[in-house]
Amino acid sequence: MRLINYTFILLLTATIMGCSVEVKNEPVMKEKAPYQKKYTNADFYKDGKLDPEIALKAYLDMLDHYGVPYSDFVKENLWITDFNLGDFENVGMAGLFWVNDPVHNYFGHEIYLLPGQMIVEHRHVATEYPAKFESWQVRHGWTYNYSIGEATPNGPKLPESQKDHITVSHFKKQMVDEVIHLAEIESPHFLFAGPEGVIVTEFASFHDGNGLRFTNPNVEFIDVLSKSE
Repeated sequence: MRLINYTFILLLTATIMGCSVEVKNEPVMKEKAPYQKKYTNADFYKDGKLDPEIALKAYLDMLDHYGVPYSDFVKENLWITDFNLGDFENVGMAGLFWVNDPVHNYFGHEIYLLPGQMIVEHRHVATEYPAKFESWQVRHGWTYNYSIGEATPNGPKLPESQKDHITVSHFKKQMVDEVIHLAEIESPHFLFAGPEGVIVTEFASFHDGNGLRFTNPNVEFIDVLSKSE
């Protein structure tokens, strides 16, 4: 069957009826290329120490790609850490707390992970407050969400620096607007960003830093932005 040229028929009909028809060539919208990794440890470290300016620059570049504003609130409350492990390219994070209220027992947290960046495995135990329960929603990019459960086959290659400090092997590939809940209270878990990086909103009960337990005993949570001020 021959394809019919509807534009030609339209023009022919308009000519016969004595009408003029304006044919517009609508611009074709190009799909935005996925965000990609741009920095390595060679960029991030100077004399063995994480450079806060380069680390911040990397996150701002990702936020700009995803159209996330660098508001005054974000600027004043953002923190960045490599967990004092010296492998920021693969292990580290940036984030901020929107709210952390022990009285009403709720918590809002934004998590930023560069492409291929992992939050070290950890869990939250009870203190004078109940153990934290949390849920995660991906806003941009995607992530592997690791938790307890039966091992998932064909997993990604995780950072070499953490191979002796990971106890969970069950994961879900979490995409934009998907919500995943903590598998079990006080259970170990972590996020590992896909190649496009990820921005995640976390909803949870009150976060008590005293209840935070890292699987890797060498971890220290140090905000390099506050140290640079």
